[in-house]
Amino acid sequence: MKSITIAELAAREDTPLIDVREKDEFAAGHVPGAVNIPMSEIGNRLDELPEGAFDVICQVGGRSGRVVQALEPRGYDATNVEGGTGEWIAAGHPVEVPSA
Repeated sequence: MKSITIAELAAREDTPLIDVREKDEFAAGHVPGAVNIPMSEIGNRLDELPEGAFDVICQVGGRSGRVVQALEPRGYDATNVEGGTGEWIAAGHPVEVPSA
């Protein structure tokens, strides 16, 4: 399974990011530009995944790792983000919070 660090994620440009946390977790704050497709829904929303390479993030890296492991055999070019959103926030990176 391919993985990247939070520092590598911060340096990336033009690589789609899929956040597999649940909707309420995503709404509480997420990496700017991330698209929310919860792990519990991803099997029914495969048509929404990017065509080429993309990164997958969750809160700490466990759920996203399981998603990447499930997608790789299906031919998806997915990369797990180690440390997840929690580490992103702890490192002081910006977070998007949808306005109410």
